Amino acid sequence: MIRRFALFAFAALCGVAAAYGADNVPAALDFEMKTLSGQSVKLADKYQGKVVLLVNVASECGLTPQYEQLQELHKKYAAQGLSIVGVPANEFGKQEPGTNEEIATFCKSNYGVEFDMLSKVVVKGDDICPLYDYLTNKSKFPGPIGWNFEKFLIGRNGDVVARFAPRVKPDAPEVVSAIEAELAKK
Repeated sequence: MIRRFALFAFAALCGVAAAYGADNVPAALDFEMKTLSGQSVKLADKYQGKVVLLVNVASECGLTPQYEQLQELHKKYAAQGLSIVGVPANEFGKQEPGTNEEIATFCKSNYGVEFDMLSKVVVKGDDICPLYDYLTNKSKFPGPIGWNFEKFLIGRNGDVVARFAPRVKPDAPEVVSAIEAELAKK
């Protein structure tokens, strides 16, 4: 009986591994999130094969002007395969108190944001969303999010390849060179 169970368990695990290999979904993109408008989006469906700069954002932070640099990166590199993805969060000084609709209006009217924005989530603490749990606990760059505008760079292969502190501006040489290096990989 135990042997049959062990064989069944092994076969099931092999099936899971085969299914994963068939889909080939990178761990950093194996999440379903919602957009600011409430639509579900599977990150792998939208971003697999692209370079992604994932940034937890806030509207009432001293670093909020980084939206301008993020938008400039979007305009400069989107056609080459870069996706900027803003993820609003309210864990740091309650600096993102707005609803998803208010956040969308703020970003468009103040910074002309055209890059993707996801729904507000928790990026730190007990109720952390699964994506940020992965980024901060299971990626190559673990550690809690320090503040608003922390940046994770995900390569075309779906691996997290870099992490930048909140005060490192999106157009800083180290960010731009990391983005360009990943975009050069086809």
